[in-house]
Amino acid sequence: MPMNQAASPAQRHAAAKRNSADAGTEFGAFKRGFDFELDDFQITACRALVAGRGVLVAAPTGAGKTIVGEFAVHLALARGNKAFYTTPIKALSNQKYQELARRHGAENVGLLTGDTSINSEAPVVVMTTEVLRNMLYADSDTLSGLAYVVMDEVHYLADRFRGAVWEEVIIHLPTEVSVVSLSATVSNAEEFGAWLGTVRGDTAVVVSEHRPVPLWQHVMVQREIVDLFATKKSFDEIAAELEPGSDGTAAGRFKVNPELLKLARVESGHQHRGGHGARPGRRDRRDGRDRRNGPPGVANDAALVKRASRPQVIRALDAKDLLPAITFIFSRAACDAAVQQCAAAGLWLTTPAERAEIADRVDAACAELPDSDREVLGYWGWRDGLLRGLAGHHAGMLPTFKEVVESLFADGLVRAVFATETLALGINMPARTVVLEKLEKFNGEAHVGVTAGEYTQLTGRAGRRGIDVEGHAVVLWQPGTDPTAVAGLASRRSYPLNSSFRPTYNMSINLVAQFGRRRTRDILESSFAQFQADRSVVDLARQVRSREESLAGYEKAMSCHLGDFTEYARLRRELTDHESGASRTKAKQRRARVAESLATLRQGDVIMVPAGRNPGPAVVLEADPHAREPRPGILTANKELRRLGIHELDGPALPLARVRIGKGFNPKVPKDRRNLAQQVLDAVADGGARRPDRSATFTLQDSARSEDEAIDTLRRALRAHPCHGCPDREDHARWSERWWKLRRETDALVRAIQQRTNTIAKTFDRVTDLLAAYGFVETDDAGELRPSADGQRLRRVYGEKDLLIALALREGAFGDLDAAELAAFATTVVFAAKRDDGGARPRMPSVSLETSVEAVVRLWSVLEDAEETHRLPLTGEPELGLVWPMYKWARGRGLQETLKGTELAAGDFVRWTKQVVDLLDQLAKVPGMERGFSRLCSEAIGLVRRGVVAYTSVVD
Repeated sequence: MPMNQAASPAQRHAAAKRNSADAGTEFGAFKRGFDFELDDFQITACRALVAGRGVLVAAPTGAGKTIVGEFAVHLALARGNKAFYTTPIKALSNQKYQELARRHGAENVGLLTGDTSINSEAPVVVMTTEVLRNMLYADSDTLSGLAYVVMDEVHYLADRFRGAVWEEVIIHLPTEVSVVSLSATVSNAEEFGAWLGTVRGDTAVVVSEHRPVPLWQHVMVQREIVDLFATKKSFDEIAAELEPGSDGTAAGRFKVNPELLKLARVESGHQHRGGHGARPGRRDRRDGRDRRNGPPGVANDAALVKRASRPQVIRALDAKDLLPAITFIFSRAACDAAVQQCAAAGLWLTTPAERAEIADRVDAACAELPDSDREVLGYWGWRDGLLRGLAGHHAGMLPTFKEVVESLFADGLVRAVFATETLALGINMPARTVVLEKLEKFNGEAHVGVTAGEYTQLTGRAGRRGIDVEGHAVVLWQPGTDPTAVAGLASRRSYPLNSSFRPTYNMSINLVAQFGRRRTRDILESSFAQFQADRSVVDLARQVRSREESLAGYEKAMSCHLGDFTEYARLRRELTDHESGASRTKAKQRRARVAESLATLRQGDVIMVPAGRNPGPAVVLEADPHAREPRPGILTANKELRRLGIHELDGPALPLARVRIGKGFNPKVPKDRRNLAQQVLDAVADGGARRPDRSATFTLQDSARSEDEAIDTLRRALRAHPCHGCPDREDHARWSERWWKLRRETDALVRAIQQRTNTIAKTFDRVTDLLAAYGFVETDDAGELRPSADGQRLRRVYGEKDLLIALALREGAFGDLDAAELAAFATTVVFAAKRDDGGARPRMPSVSLETSVEAVVRLWSVLEDAEETHRLPLTGEPELGLVWPMYKWARGRGLQETLKGTELAAGDFVRWTKQVVDLLDQLAKVPGMERGFSRLCSEAIGLVRRGVVAYTSVVD
């Protein structure tokens, strides 16, 4: 049980009984290492591991899921086996490595994160999931003796960019390896567990909805912290009352604070009346009364409510003893600005003794940072914020800075952190309070609302186990806040876990190499993605069966003793379709004929404009023959210049006459326009108009006549049908209409089933077809697919642009480059800009680089066409925004000069540079390359892995 809860006599008795049962076992020895009782879900999961079962643990953030993973590590060491602990991000890997090294000794724990390798053959190795995937495909010797794999934050498999890696690992791990999957609370844990059971064998599904530290929900209105719900119970207490197997929503048990609802209504009414901009404390001039009767200290006229400033929020939290706090702001720049604003407001959240300790730790951690880089890194402002107990935390920061913030926050020295949502992704940084400035974020394409799952993940940081009696989530009120919507987010306990798995080029060719095409299709059909699709197909099939039964009943109800009413109903429907479609067909054909006539007009044609502005004769000044919807430029008889649209004509625009437009005509000169308009009027008045070419309407008339003939034919067939004379005809017809509607719905379900069946394998077939077209796979004498020499290189290239990189290797795009140019060129297939600058392609630093860039862009263009033909996701275009910075860095320039003229943050540059290092390391190991290429890759790595890029706080 949690440390912060007192045990009852009954609980103490039950705990003693459990301890007695576990005495003398490895689990008993493991439990003795803690100074608190484990929770029931932890005990259940650990005992499943002792029994040799795999485990899926789904529990809220901060509930202690990782204890189950740590027990797997304990078992591996006790039994002389290996354990891998995988995480989704390097920062979490670093943090977990340090924890396990302290517990089990640095000699027993290793770390592998792509750019860091420490004690890689240790019995316990912490790594990112991608590293393990690469090991499996390479059949690494490091896998020997592996007994347990812990997959922390396994719900990452829903990530559309990286999620497939989790499924690849789960599917391909040797059968003797037990998998411990640790997930946030998801509503379909049983479904995920059932899939794990099919691919990994017996798997225990352990779900806990209980938060060890209760969470209270609030809204901050101006500087007042107001309860979101009117109930006196915490959310966790009410959620515990829900029936097992409910959908995870406790909203029905909550009553939203009526004062907040009143505030929202008043605000809405005020906005409707057009009021805005009033000042707090205003009295209503109509009756002289003070309109304050809402939450304490808050004017009830919502027009008066202004969102508290960031310094005001922190001061309010401090006054309520709700620090330390994490404020989530969905903007890196805003996180940094928040620290500056609080510092400018004179906020100090630390004591002199704490400031001295912070200074010592910051100076020690950053001692290796070059003095020349500190200014561009914003070091002094960052350090000043830390001394005050304030810090930002986002992906644009230098990794060293983020690690220092995490360490100081964990030790209670930093009291207020302003962070982007990346902090919520697994790093152990709990707080007493979590603040959400907005419930909307920019997802790279548009501003979207925070989902219930994201809200749960973010607010899950609130409440430190063993320290806080309760945690607090605070949403800042701002114009338009809907308390009911906030309550909906806060009351939803979980969210579904949906697979993002799809076969990639690298995955497909590695599977073909190991298992062949047929076995690979079987393996891919065992993915969670296909498992979910098949389950949905089962439900769809059930719906189809139900509808087929109803269709049979409808057929019986519409049967007629005079003849086949199904045939009669078909004739009625065809007639209805023809009659309702006839006018649409005519309108469509008319539009097509009008467009065709406009496309044939030439300069000097005189036409009649029947509608729109200034109807009457006009002359064509500018033809528009090649446009999809032609809009020729005309001059009307009223001397108006404009373009003529299809909507202004009720029939084809047929030339009535022609006038000559001289070469010296200038439409901007009023006199020229006046003279030409007079020519048009004269041409029409003098009878110079020729009669319209009536043959142009032949197609339209023929089509209309054909439609009318079809309608007449159907009407005769209906009158001649035996069922036409049935006295119950209209009753039968009503059943027929129901039958037709249900038939359409059923056919749509059948099509959906066909689309979902074997979807993963079908995608794999399209991938291998494209690989075969490019010569990366070939057929052996036995008729089986196998990788070609080019394919063997593709097997060792991992990344979103894997096939493009392999094509560039084959075509020699990496050739004729020196080490610095190679590092710069590697960025084109690694870097992804946050936004498209829309500018022209920059000139490259050298002729060799220019040649290589032209080659890779050309290869990408052809590949994109091939992917469209094969109906595959398109490979991203090579991006050139990091070429110059990387080139300058590889040439030894300082960080400030490297980033000059770019919008790159130092942390982003370091992150992308480490990915370049990772790619160069892959390329150095690609088989079949020319002699010296591997050495060149290593030389390029040496050039860029320096200064802030090389620095790491992980100590071996």
